[in-house]
Amino acid sequence: MGILGKIFSWKNVNLIIFFTLLVLIVLNFYGIYTNRFYFLKPDNFIIPVLGIIHFLYLYVIWFKIREGELPDPKMRNLEYTVYAILIVYLFKIYDSAMVMGSYSQFQEHVLPSAFRPISIITLILYILLASMTLLSFWHRKKLIGLYKFDDYNSNLNVWQ
Repeated sequence: MGILGKIFSWKNVNLIIFFTLLVLIVLNFYGIYTNRFYFLKPDNFIIPVLGIIHFLYLYVIWFKIREGELPDPKMRNLEYTVYAILIVYLFKIYDSAMVMGSYSQFQEHVLPSAFRPISIITLILYILLASMTLLSFWHRKKLIGLYKFDDYNSNLNVWQ
């Protein structure tokens, strides 16, 4: 993890996650089979809403590392929410792989020329997002600290 941690610093990981999420939010509205954007489908708003939570987590990580603060229960709850969002990302990896694999089933139909490139880009971006999210958990643990709240109050000395 030492070389990987040096190549992907916490700033780089946060930037990669930020830009990957932005691209995936746009691609989430794109209909890969029809080559059109669908802004009125409720299913297309799942990733943007979950992305807002993930953006908030990135901000909290950035703030805690910059200010040298200790983890708190709100941050822990936010991270546990991002764990659940990571499960959604893993499902989207599976879903993107299934869509990409369906290309051979629809060869006799007219598919847009952008089908393969967009499906490959989407799959790669979801894999990148999931792996960078796991790496951000590792950076949080290393740079901010563990969630030990049992002796947190006893170590707090307001007179110093």
